[in-house]
Amino acid sequence: MKSAPIQRPPDRQRTRRRLSAQLKVGFALSALLAIALLLINQLLHTPQAPQGIVNLQLAGNAAYTRDILQSWSPQQQAWARISLLLDFLMVALYSTTLLLLTRRLLIDRPGVRERTAGRWVLILFALAAVSDCIENLLLLNNLKEPGDLFSLVATFSALVKFTGLLLGSAGLVIIRAARRHPLTHA
Repeated sequence: MKSAPIQRPPDRQRTRRRLSAQLKVGFALSALLAIALLLINQLLHTPQAPQGIVNLQLAGNAAYTRDILQSWSPQQQAWARISLLLDFLMVALYSTTLLLLTRRLLIDRPGVRERTAGRWVLILFALAAVSDCIENLLLLNNLKEPGDLFSLVATFSALVKFTGLLLGSAGLVIIRAARRHPLTHA
């Protein structure tokens, strides 16, 4: 006996949309570049910088930055420069992908709360991208001659970036959860 194929109700078929080609490419390229940056970061691990470039991002002062740079060989410093330059490409990729994803999740959400949350998520992702670029510029400058102000502002920018990405991602989860349980009219 053959059983009839299970058919979804029409409502579910309409709400399940495939990801656009732009989003798929954005996710794939972001993942590949993230893996490349992680591999480069492995080359930068030293006792003074056990997390590699992350320690440089969060150094906070010129003395700790100098300690990290002195623990790196000239080849490692070249890899750090390459990592920071590649991170500009990563910023462009991840921010574009996250903005496209946010817009996609807001397509069929006409509610005021969802739209407001979506605007905040977009602002948080844009803020994270801008602060990531500022951080990279300051860190590239610190590779030449570390300064307390540049180290402190780079650390602050890194914290703003991480906070923006974390809160923006949480906002996406909230928007996505709102899509799963639409309001019913009584």
